[in-house]
Amino acid sequence: MTDAAVRPHKPATADRTPAGGAPTAPHTAAEAHEPRIDIDAVTDMLLGTWAATRREAREMIKDPVFWQIPGEPMAEHRERVLKQLHLLVERGASGRGYPKEYGGDGDNGANLAGFQELVLADPSLQIKSGVQWGLFGSAIHQLGTKPHHDAWLRDAMEMRLPGAFAMTETGHGSDVAAIGTTATYDPETEEFVIHTPFRGAWKDYLGNAAVHGKAATLFAQLITGGVNYGVHCFFVPLRDDEGNFLPGVGGEDDGVKGGLNGIDNGRLHFDHVRIPRTNLLNRYGDVAPDGTYSSDIPSPGRRFFTMLGALVQGRVSLDGSATTASALAEYIAVTYANQRRQFDSGAGTEEVTLLDYGRHQRRLLPRIAQTYAQYFSHDELLQAFDGVFSGRTDTPEGRENLETLAAALKPLSTWNALDTIQECREACGGQGFLAENRMVDLHHDLDVFATFEGDNNVLLQLVGKRLLSDYAKQFKGADAKALAKFAAVSTAERVFHGAGLRRLGQSVADFGQTARSVELGLRAEQQHELLTGRVEQMIADIAAALRPASKMSQQDAAAVFNQHQSELIEAARAHGELLQWEAFAQGVERVDDEGTRQVLVWLRDLFGLTLIERHLAWYLIHGRLSTQRAAAVTSYIDRLCARLRPHAQDLVDAFGFAPEHVRAPIASGAEAERQREAREYFAELAASGSAPVSEKTLAKSAKRGS
Repeated sequence: MTDAAVRPHKPATADRTPAGGAPTAPHTAAEAHEPRIDIDAVTDMLLGTWAATRREAREMIKDPVFWQIPGEPMAEHRERVLKQLHLLVERGASGRGYPKEYGGDGDNGANLAGFQELVLADPSLQIKSGVQWGLFGSAIHQLGTKPHHDAWLRDAMEMRLPGAFAMTETGHGSDVAAIGTTATYDPETEEFVIHTPFRGAWKDYLGNAAVHGKAATLFAQLITGGVNYGVHCFFVPLRDDEGNFLPGVGGEDDGVKGGLNGIDNGRLHFDHVRIPRTNLLNRYGDVAPDGTYSSDIPSPGRRFFTMLGALVQGRVSLDGSATTASALAEYIAVTYANQRRQFDSGAGTEEVTLLDYGRHQRRLLPRIAQTYAQYFSHDELLQAFDGVFSGRTDTPEGRENLETLAAALKPLSTWNALDTIQECREACGGQGFLAENRMVDLHHDLDVFATFEGDNNVLLQLVGKRLLSDYAKQFKGADAKALAKFAAVSTAERVFHGAGLRRLGQSVADFGQTARSVELGLRAEQQHELLTGRVEQMIADIAAALRPASKMSQQDAAAVFNQHQSELIEAARAHGELLQWEAFAQGVERVDDEGTRQVLVWLRDLFGLTLIERHLAWYLIHGRLSTQRAAAVTSYIDRLCARLRPHAQDLVDAFGFAPEHVRAPIASGAEAERQREAREYFAELAASGSAPVSEKTLAKSAKRGS
């Protein structure tokens, strides 16, 4: 099959170009006589491995009882979302990921797949349910043992025990290892004493903390026998049945936020609160009655990361829900742009549909390609998650790969969601600013996705460190000649079976060879080579820059690392982009229908070339692209946008949203009706012979008469 970038013929357009300056391009694939996608089949692909669960969740949230009400006051919104969680319990949507022994389904992948769809109803509902079942309940499940499961898991699952996940502190967010709250063991009473010794150690930004939470899974420094054994998780009761704080527990309401105001975020502090020894969630570390600490994981660092890794599902969920939210914004913007008309330069021609303008295509179509890539990469991430949490691939390497992959993809999808929603908002003009059309609230609610469950920059730094580690492993025990070249083999099939550095069968130092190969074109293989080569070169350069740090003092080494921190994060971001491209490419290879495959090849090429265009300066500086080929990238993108324009509506229709999910008047057909009414009015006015003559027409007539 021929790639879009090298197809010999031009995209089909109509012959006429109106005075407005935009070609009257076909609006549908059928009008363009081009291959078109099988919408239902593409929907199945995008919904992924757990498509049935996603459809089940989408069917449930067609009920208006789950819908967000724009402008609803915070107190009412909070109570509405609380009631919605009880409805989720009634409809069997709260226990998919819990063991069957406690009334759940034991299906981890389905659990997250269904949870992510709640963003279409109300992001507050999605995140509050995530707090309850994905964080609070999951901490009991993943970090506790059978006595804890027997005591609390079913109550958490069925909302008899609403809870908070008390990890973050005012003074420490992403740096969990440095939190200030302590849990000091008292062997005399066999109790832990929970204490926040200073204001910065207050637990903060916690869902369910301000009003609804009766208990918390709380992270604190475990101290016994005068030794700090690091951060562990404890079950701590917060309130009585009347909603009053228990003795020693205090807190504050975080109040109005920039979004997600259906969640009662709050702060908690503890003044020597005593809990039983058995309230330590002791899967990875325990304290005997006499105060002796024990753990099956002797390394404190590995123990800490194992405990946090058990809760990786939050990052996995955000990757998926951000993708769904992006898709919703794109559906609204493209549907509106296919109906809204604007400008005819006063020449009397019909106004031009927004999506016929090249700039409008450039604004929306590459972002659709990005969202498709995210759907494919997220399904692979979800499969990896299900493999680990089901036990099939639950090995140290499997968990490390899952954590790295989640840390690579969550930043990209959440940043892209904010960019996409804002661009779609602007593309809809004033209509996009109306709350009824969803964009503004969607952007506000997803804004915090970039910083919770791990700040995006911090997560990418973790990915960068993994890349450096994998890079170093290639040379362990190698001789000087081997160190002079970096050559290995990798395939796209390995993308989600090992999250380390991607390699091609060439040396990263062989710039000339790479540049010459790119001159052959910008087909899929060259896109892959360019994206992979960039990651390899960036990591190699950073590794070389950091090599002297191994012989420095700790302080000087930290300073050297800090100098290259931004480069490391950028390399990790490039790695995440490569993962998304490879997932998209794999998805295209699974398509049997020829027309669908062709359109998705164009869309994949649009995604790949957009990534390359974004980093053209790097490719030019490092000799990976000639100036001629670099200039060709942009022209290829424009060409792809024109070719994909007739398919735009099909591509967003394939997201599979029903009107109850969209709930945006400008995407309901209302704009098309307004346009029809306007055209009929002017047609009737012209036919009546009573239409006023324009001043410009009079001026032209007068000029000809003179």
